[in-house]
Amino acid sequence: MTKDLKQQEFKRWMDKYGEVIAIIRKSAHDLHDHVNQTYGKVHPYGFHLDMVADAVEKYGDIVCDDEKDIVPLFFGAFYHDSMEDARLTYNDVKRIAEQWMDSSQALMAAEMVYALTNEKGRTRAERANDKYYQGIRDTAYAPFLKLADRLANVTYSCSNSNETNSHMRKVYQSEWPHFLESITSDKADVRYALPQEMLDAIEEIITGKG
Repeated sequence: MTKDLKQQEFKRWMDKYGEVIAIIRKSAHDLHDHVNQTYGKVHPYGFHLDMVADAVEKYGDIVCDDEKDIVPLFFGAFYHDSMEDARLTYNDVKRIAEQWMDSSQALMAAEMVYALTNEKGRTRAERANDKYYQGIRDTAYAPFLKLADRLANVTYSCSNSNETNSHMRKVYQSEWPHFLESITSDKADVRYALPQEMLDAIEEIITGKG
């Protein structure tokens, strides 16, 4: 199948499940609003969740070959921080997912969220340790979602020319080689792939060329 045809098919799937994806989106927004979580101190946290989901919409056709994975994939985008920041347990996430999916899809969705949940730690490095990254590399779609999360954060944090954004650009630039190595899976399965288009977009931003 050509790239254009694959994109068209992915869009058809998104349209087909658009109503349930919209319900999942609202559910995730409401969840983070309930715990008063914000993004960048000025936006409701749903602003970030939407940016991650936008990346899934834009690049998802590259990693998703199966229609039944569409809803779990968007659930993973909208709920990826729900355990870490909104106090849900793994079983909570799975039960919520089961409202809109069969048991195997809900399991896939919950595994994505679990894989993207930081370890306990006092520092950024401790929370994103080797065990954390191993879990991402071993979970279908988790590397893609982690890359979508990074793209969203990089895009937002480096969006203006000021001291804070210049600092964050340097932070992301210094982290990039280790981050990329850490989320790169050796599995041949396309569900573990990192789209080159996303990698290029991030590199353009953190180098100041975007």
